[in-house]
Amino acid sequence: MTPGGTGQGLDAEDLDVEEALALVKDGNSPARPTGAHGPGRRASEGASPSRTPETGHRSAAQEHRHRATPWPEARTIAARAARSRAARRAPVSVTLGDALGLVLAAPLTALTDLPSFDTSAMDGWAVAGPGPWHVRDEGVLAGSAAPAPLADGEAVRIATGARIPPDTTAVLRSEHGRTDDNGRLHPTREMQHGQDIRPRGQECRSGDQLLLAGAVVTPAVLGLAAAAGYDTLTAVPRPRVEVFVLGDELLAEGRPRDGLIRDALGPMLPPWLRALGADVIAVRRLGDDAKALHKAVTGSGADLIVTTGGTAAGPVDHVHPVLRRIDAELLVDGVKVRPGHPMLLARTKDDQHLVGLPGNPLAAVSGLLTLAEPLLRALAARPAPEPYALPLRDTVHGHPYDTRLVPVSLRGDHAVALHYNGPAMLRGIAAADALAVVPSGGARAGQEAELLDLPWATAGVGACFT
Repeated sequence: MTPGGTGQGLDAEDLDVEEALALVKDGNSPARPTGAHGPGRRASEGASPSRTPETGHRSAAQEHRHRATPWPEARTIAARAARSRAARRAPVSVTLGDALGLVLAAPLTALTDLPSFDTSAMDGWAVAGPGPWHVRDEGVLAGSAAPAPLADGEAVRIATGARIPPDTTAVLRSEHGRTDDNGRLHPTREMQHGQDIRPRGQECRSGDQLLLAGAVVTPAVLGLAAAAGYDTLTAVPRPRVEVFVLGDELLAEGRPRDGLIRDALGPMLPPWLRALGADVIAVRRLGDDAKALHKAVTGSGADLIVTTGGTAAGPVDHVHPVLRRIDAELLVDGVKVRPGHPMLLARTKDDQHLVGLPGNPLAAVSGLLTLAEPLLRALAARPAPEPYALPLRDTVHGHPYDTRLVPVSLRGDHAVALHYNGPAMLRGIAAADALAVVPSGGARAGQEAELLDLPWATAGVGACFT
């Protein structure tokens, strides 16, 4: 691991629990967070010094806690930061094959009547007048040319979806008719006029509004759009994201060796971001190189830049210095959540944001769901999911002051906290269905906890990562 906790190993947040417990023991209360209650500050402004009775100044950890934003407010700030930008993003025209998961930027209006002609709802016979009927030799299949009109006393074999011959009284289902020795068709039960005929325009008429702008394009929406005559849809574009992986200690392949560790975030973040609706246009490994990071950030045309590691204050933690150099606006500089509290959100340009994730893998997941998810959702104009909660099966320990995000599996009507949930661990989240939001101080068995669903828990893995 490089000095300063840049990479995906131990970082300062692993030690802050002990510091917080010491504060509780000494009777000191945490400072009131200030970062969430006013406008963002320029990264170049730095932090104003604050005094403590014992030393005259806060420690670096205490000062960072003072600036940190409460977890719920951090998510609100991230969503709000993107809303004005989302309103200015030009809609795009996409083919039906590329529209899944996007949000409609214009109402979906029927381009034709549905159905566009009278069709048979069942396999059977189209009949005219009262029975019995003489059955024509030829049948009517779906997709065939317009059939000849029927005269009273006539019937013709018809397939589901086929065009109804003019002057048809009803469709007699195959199981509701029989033929006698003379080949004449008889009904075996009472038949109603218009039975099993789907009349033209039954579902909609041309020009009817089928869906409002803002609807999420699901597989069913794609089917409706195709049926209504669409080849393309007008939608809100996917947010474009670049991922910059930082850390000299990271290996791209093979087993960990010689003090080097495998990069877990490079393989994990891009598909996770895609599951959140992003178009990941690049993943770049930059190491611990301030110049390379500055060049990558200033040269990026993405809507969102995501960095991994380098958000603390160590000798090779370059994210803050680069943000100061480009005069970025810090919207969130630390969040009162564990794991992941060194995360940050900055506005680098009028049309671009940067989310700095901690280097520890589970801490990075926390940052992804705290800051990147609401920001991407707002950029894509997607509705916020309805919050829900389940009782915890067991007592879950909490942080003295901060929210804690804990991987859980869902077992019936309870959430079960999983082991291996430290900041550097992925074993717990790999088996999880959701993250439980545990308030400061912890939660007792049976207490309801808010849950954050993971993408693969609510959709097929193949579907959510396309």
